[in-house]
Amino acid sequence: MAEKKMWGGRFRQKTAARVEEYTQSVSYDRLMYRQDIAGSMAHARMLARQGVISAQDAEQIVDGLERIRQEIESGQFVWRAELEDVHMNIESRLSELVGDAGKRLHTGRSRNDQVALDFRLYVSDAVREWQELVRGVIAELVKQAEQHVDTLLPGCTHMQPAQPVSLGHHLLAYAWMLRRDYDRLADCDRRTRVCPLGAAALAGTTYPLDPASVAEELGMHGTFRNSMDAVSDRDFALEALFCASLIMAHLSRFCEEMIIWANPNFGYIYLPDAYATGSSIMPQKKNPDVAEIMRGKVGRVYGALMTLLTTVKGLPMTYNRDLQEDKEPFMDTDRTVSASLSLMAGMLSELRFNTGRMASVLRSGFLNATELADYLVGKGIPFREAHHLTGAAVALAEDRGKPLEDLTMDEFRTISECIDDDVYAVLAYDAAVARRRTQGGTGPDSVRAQIAELADWLE
Repeated sequence: MAEKKMWGGRFRQKTAARVEEYTQSVSYDRLMYRQDIAGSMAHARMLARQGVISAQDAEQIVDGLERIRQEIESGQFVWRAELEDVHMNIESRLSELVGDAGKRLHTGRSRNDQVALDFRLYVSDAVREWQELVRGVIAELVKQAEQHVDTLLPGCTHMQPAQPVSLGHHLLAYAWMLRRDYDRLADCDRRTRVCPLGAAALAGTTYPLDPASVAEELGMHGTFRNSMDAVSDRDFALEALFCASLIMAHLSRFCEEMIIWANPNFGYIYLPDAYATGSSIMPQKKNPDVAEIMRGKVGRVYGALMTLLTTVKGLPMTYNRDLQEDKEPFMDTDRTVSASLSLMAGMLSELRFNTGRMASVLRSGFLNATELADYLVGKGIPFREAHHLTGAAVALAEDRGKPLEDLTMDEFRTISECIDDDVYAVLAYDAAVARRRTQGGTGPDSVRAQIAELADWLE
């Protein structure tokens, strides 16, 4: 028979084994042991400062918690499912080690504000790690962009050839997406790292606690203003899951492009062997499995967000045991996001581009048609008429089976008498890109300015 529960004073029957198994969370929330121990140490020190427990008791508690941390990290700690969660496992072991002093640790707090503190610290630590991993991916994108400022490829809209762009510019688009992700994570962390201790179960406590000093010791950004909100709020986890979902969406978009570009019909990239796999039957295959799996894992991160949104949508005040379901989705998301960002940085560092293939494809999609339209506008023709005339020129080139820039002057003159020999310089792809000098444009000066700005930020 399991020992009496810490909360079991009014119970005459033991908990059914199936109920213990169904309701336990220690199988996964043990991952929060560092946060639980740090929070308990700070709580014990505060209790001593406030005269609620003796300084000697606080010292014994802190020493005992440090020993428990060492036991956990060395693999000696015995986790017990009948003790339900990480909090009860640690507190039970603490009482074994230091006796009555350990039993005084929980003075002035409830598992409700304790778990809220632990989970906030856990989410904050994860968010901060994501930030550093996001920086790593941005750094690799910037390195690749520096090498390919003058490399041109077909830029697409609707997945159809549109205009020539710098490959560096294309890669930096993802760098800026991730830069926004970084900023969102920083903002999320500010709201996450708020101390709920002192809320106790829901109504606060009669003990003269000092939550602000606990918050300061734990590097948090202040304390809650409402005890009921403090124990029931999971906005911070939802916000972090939303940030994670956007990160994965951005990674997935780039994965999609790599998958397309690796297809020999595009042939824009050479997949690194270390980030590709082969076929069990087709010897020639080189499959972009890492990119595909990363694209697929987006669904589980979105699912985690929807899981927690669904969990909290109908909860009355204040803490409800439903909130135990907040941790597994987040912990799974943490593993997914961290691994995906790390792998993306590694894959980018080894990615090579087939610049010759990109250059040849540029000539097959009439990507300089806009240049001809703008050229005609420069000759005094209204844009809508210039657009129509350029469309006719494209149709003519298509009929003749050649790029727009290979039309003869006689052929151009059938479209408009305004076209002269200077049109060929305008239709050159490098010239078309170089003319896009506006801020944020694909011209080399603009791309180098983006690189410089991101490099300064990274430093």
